[in-house]
Amino acid sequence: MTDKPTIAQDAPFPVEVTEGKTYFWCACGRSSRQPFCDGSHKDSPFSPVKYQAEKTGTVFFCGCKHSARAPLCDGSHGRL
Repeated sequence: MTDKPTIAQDAPFPVEVTEGKTYFWCACGRSSRQPFCDGSHKDSPFSPVKYQAEKTGTVFFCGCKHSARAPLCDGSHGRL
């Protein structure tokens, strides 16, 4: 098992979020429900990252799984 996440895609996932709702972002990159966790991290060093929407609107969740601002995109996919 590697300690590097699987790159789900080399671009962010734009998602409409709802104020006050909690989302669990996939940190391992193996979820079939990208960008959200489906439990595929089991037996890996990864855990999902909790995100609570502060307002309703579009949020760009990291797709490459290398963002320093996880779970949100910081442009890291452009440097991989």
